[in-house]
Amino acid sequence: MKMNRIALIALLTLCKVSFVSAGGILTNTNQSAHFIRMVARDASTQIDAAYTNPAGLVKLKDGLHFSFSNQSAFQTRTITSTFVPFASFGGDATKLYEGKASAPLVPSLQAAYKTGKWVLSGNFAVTGGGGKATFNRGLASFESMVAVLPVAMTNGMGLETSNYSVDAYMTGSSFIYGLQLGGSYAINDMFSAYAGFRLNIVNNGYEGYLKNIKINPKHPQLNPNGDMLSAVDFFTTIGQPALVDLVADREIDNKQSGWGVAPILGLNFNYKGLNIGAKYEFKTSLDVESKTINGKDGGLDQFKDGVNTPHDIPALFSIGASYQITPQLLASVGYHHFFDKEAQMANDKQKLLDGGTNEYLAGLEYRINRLFLVSAGAQMTRYGVTDDYLTDLSFSINSYSIGLGGAVNVSENVMLNIGYFWTTYSDWSKENTNYAKIPTTETYLSGKDVFLRTNKVFAVGVDFSF
Repeated sequence: MKMNRIALIALLTLCKVSFVSAGGILTNTNQSAHFIRMVARDASTQIDAAYTNPAGLVKLKDGLHFSFSNQSAFQTRTITSTFVPFASFGGDATKLYEGKASAPLVPSLQAAYKTGKWVLSGNFAVTGGGGKATFNRGLASFESMVAVLPVAMTNGMGLETSNYSVDAYMTGSSFIYGLQLGGSYAINDMFSAYAGFRLNIVNNGYEGYLKNIKINPKHPQLNPNGDMLSAVDFFTTIGQPALVDLVADREIDNKQSGWGVAPILGLNFNYKGLNIGAKYEFKTSLDVESKTINGKDGGLDQFKDGVNTPHDIPALFSIGASYQITPQLLASVGYHHFFDKEAQMANDKQKLLDGGTNEYLAGLEYRINRLFLVSAGAQMTRYGVTDDYLTDLSFSINSYSIGLGGAVNVSENVMLNIGYFWTTYSDWSKENTNYAKIPTTETYLSGKDVFLRTNKVFAVGVDFSF
């Protein structure tokens, strides 16, 4: 497998990276400070229901309501890779690659106008992605294709080679902006319904390079001392054009954009202290169109100007229930299912999934007095990923999350929300018998990757009613 093929696989997966964390492989469901402080909001009848449970907005008072929130999210993505050729020149066969993703500004706006039985509502948020990830040392999938060069040259060409070096770098950003509009209607005191749509606008960008590959072959005429040499120059001199192509510098500077619309339907049931909300978001079918900056497409057709790549946003079903146990204590649970396998991805990557993502949520809210309330919640996320689906640049692994915070009634019509949310991920170990191919042979070497992530989110928001 050539290096440009490896680069293609890794770069294409970058557009699937999600930075804010709550939700499926591509979708963010934490759209307000209310979620961060309580987590289970699928049966909400407050203004954040404009996203979580729009049919429940009929329980608001008549008038205009809106809420503005900002989240600051910080993640690390760590890949511990073990591959014997990494140990060239006395090094360690296990290397650590760390990417950092930051999203200090992830705003969202919820709005609703209620009059009688009708509610007109809207939501604007970063519904997918929301930040930038950087791997300053590149990735194992890049370096492994260089690390096998000493093996190939020593065993296949009879040129003792023990060292290599490469400059690698990767950074990428992913934003999906969602604008949702719709209307709710109170059928009677217990039932209400919602119909609307969301316009999703995708804006992805990534930069990366593999360059300055060097090796130290002991060649009796060209390099008798085994000094480090440019791999391109050496293979050119000895007449190995296939190897010249393999080690040539490659650089990507690319933007991708696209848009699509998804219908949304919702239902709400309310009886005394019990409220149940349900929502179904249809799949957003869309492609992203490539735009290459300064011609830096790495020589890959998929990154040339005007090329389209599938980037569907999966359908989502959510349902939740809340119960007012006492006048002060509210309990809530929720469930989300993302139909990831039915959403088309680049290179039909969705076929490598075992199924969709499932999330289970629970939360409690306690009102201390007229001014203050506190809340906390938890979420368990289980993805339908497989070893074949995961790559070192884009990986979604099972997790547990905790959110806590509170709210202050600043005045009769103004409420301040604040929350903190963190996620604990389960390690995922991937053994790969075809980790990298030795050039000019049909031999593959095995390797292992261990994936791990960390995630922390802080949010603050303010609600207004008029």
